[in-house]
Amino acid sequence: MIITNNELVYSKYKDIYKIAFIQGDFREVLITARDKIHEGYELLTHPMSSSVKPNETPYKSVIIADSKGKLNLDSIYIIENSIMTYDNFNKNKFGFITEEIIKDFKLIDLTVLESALNI
Repeated sequence: MIITNNELVYSKYKDIYKIAFIQGDFREVLITARDKIHEGYELLTHPMSSSVKPNETPYKSVIIADSKGKLNLDSIYIIENSIMTYDNFNKNKFGFITEEIIKDFKLIDLTVLESALNI
């Protein structure tokens, strides 16, 4: 399952993978992933993957297992630390960004996701 707030990811993969599309920011993607992980889903990609820091992009896509299992403590640790890292980095520096920059952010997130999917 892909959890994303990136419309580009959603439109490209909605018919191939289960997708939870989040109408919110990077942090809301992390919170949704955390909630799913606490239900027993396993984290399959690191939420802080890539060299793009959480304060440098408003878009994030995370892959989790599409079925519940036993509570995975490693997944909990990673997602909780990712939320803390996001909170430490993010001071909402996206006051004014152009449409072209938004397209770039979406493409970067899609590229990182596809590298995890080996596409």
